[in-house]
Amino acid sequence: MSVLAPFHDEAQQQLDAGDVPAYMQTLGKAARSAASALRRAETGTKNRALDAMASRLEDARRQVLDANAEDLARGKENGLDSALLDRLALNDARIDAMIEGLRQVAALPDPVGEIDGMSYRPSGIQVGKMRVPLGVVGIIYESRPNVTMEAASLCLKSGNACILRGGSEASASNAAISDCITQGLLDAGLPASCVQVVATTDRAAVGAMISMPDYVDVIIPRGGKSLIERISREAKVPVIKHLDGVCHVYIDTTADPAKALAIAVNAKTHRYGTCNTMETLLVDAPIADLILPELARAYAEHNVELRGCERTRALLPQAIAASEEDWQAEYLAPILAIKVVDGMDEAIAHIEQYGSHHTDAIVTQDYSLARRFMAEVDSSSVMVNASTRFADGFEYGLGAEIGISTDKLHARGPVGLEGLTTQKYVVFGDGQVRQ
Repeated sequence: MSVLAPFHDEAQQQLDAGDVPAYMQTLGKAARSAASALRRAETGTKNRALDAMASRLEDARRQVLDANAEDLARGKENGLDSALLDRLALNDARIDAMIEGLRQVAALPDPVGEIDGMSYRPSGIQVGKMRVPLGVVGIIYESRPNVTMEAASLCLKSGNACILRGGSEASASNAAISDCITQGLLDAGLPASCVQVVATTDRAAVGAMISMPDYVDVIIPRGGKSLIERISREAKVPVIKHLDGVCHVYIDTTADPAKALAIAVNAKTHRYGTCNTMETLLVDAPIADLILPELARAYAEHNVELRGCERTRALLPQAIAASEEDWQAEYLAPILAIKVVDGMDEAIAHIEQYGSHHTDAIVTQDYSLARRFMAEVDSSSVMVNASTRFADGFEYGLGAEIGISTDKLHARGPVGLEGLTTQKYVVFGDGQVRQ
């Protein structure tokens, strides 16, 4: 049997028999046991495992690329579009990035065991909070096989066992990467079941994973809106998620025109297919006739299609009339909705009605308006005079992220190592008893 799946004989028999629910239960039991081992693991051991994974991936580069070529050929046969094929594809540069990512995570501070807020109580005891792993993390994702390594590294460093279920379109790539992960864990003396990659493409595996609260502590879905909606609706396990990224930039009357132009162009055109890309631009009416023609010329250079309200179209007749659906759209494409608004109140009201609580920005030179925008806009990231494209774990100094959460519990915004932990109270005494 390949080291792809560190399952004992019972699990393999269940898989061979097609008993997916029983198979997933066996993975869950193994993950729960591994989580106990990881709680005892020292930082150095986890880092050695990450470094060993990097070395194993380097050694298996050819095998991983060959497996990816198999996935790409199958994807083309199945009619995957060019965008999906691009997300699926691996090359030497992307493998180099995976290796570098492992080493970067190894270099990050370990959050596990940190104690903060220690204070003495009148009784003489000391009370504080210690950061601890969540336990077992289930991650469900599509297309991008590099997520397999990213997810494994972040869960391992934060002391969590994980069960990874990638998309069927990347099954061969994920299997090859899983081999590297398993070998790296064993090289460092950790249980192979610290990271388990589901070895079936049967969709029943997803339903089983999200229904195992005894074995899985949290689910993180990464993929399209339909996948995340399904998991959010059916899961019996807490979910860290965001459904979509309808991000806004509001240009206030006091904005520096040069800053406004640079930010609005970057927020839309830096990359189209990301959740932190601006989808709607809001412009304060007094500055609209000055800034919109300049922006339109810049967007034309990038072949961005503009859709606007009536006041926008009066200034930009080339813009298509925006519909109600446009204000709610996450285009993930070179399309931008533009609305001229009458001041901060209307801008905030629009964001509240149509936004997704992901990332919203204001461009302004008015300190008071900036403070008000930050206080009143209810999003996981709120920015002043900066592009929405900065809403990213690496850019925030987290080193890496497992995803972005628009929920308010337990993590919000980019979820890095700290977001994969929780806290428990710790109490130090010297024989005190309660009177």
